[in-house]
Amino acid sequence: MTNTQREPDATSEPHITGPPAVTRLYARLVVSDGARAIDFYRETLGAEETERYTGPDGTIVHAMLRIGGAAIAVKDADTGDPAPTSLGGSPVIMALDVPDADAVAEAMVRGGATVVYPVADQHYGQRAGRLADPFGHLWMISQTIEDLTPEQIQERTTELFTS
Repeated sequence: MTNTQREPDATSEPHITGPPAVTRLYARLVVSDGARAIDFYRETLGAEETERYTGPDGTIVHAMLRIGGAAIAVKDADTGDPAPTSLGGSPVIMALDVPDADAVAEAMVRGGATVVYPVADQHYGQRAGRLADPFGHLWMISQTIEDLTPEQIQERTTELFTS
């Protein structure tokens, strides 16, 4: 082996010896009005925009937002990427753990979101609810109100479905 060659290892070719290495994962939300969506996420969830790239007509082709410790991308819908509103909704639910679920839900409703399930105490130790943002994306907003073990949660879930 010469100085310019190197021996392959598990990190240089992970698909050969194991699962692929994931370096980053984030949701990419396609919306009907990217600029308005970014404003909504900023005002209601405290999102910080970290990058934005636009097409010649001003449409957002990619914008990254930081919400707490998570990142999401936002882009305007186009012929290749339809928004959930043009598809009749989305089966994906974005889950946010927050210190005050009621306050976040109220802010989202003020910003134009609709309540799917109102925020309420849940059997799994969370105060949670589900909202649809004005762009067709679903959000579960929750806060921990009771520390439960997985066994306790399963027991309560079983009781819920059998009673």
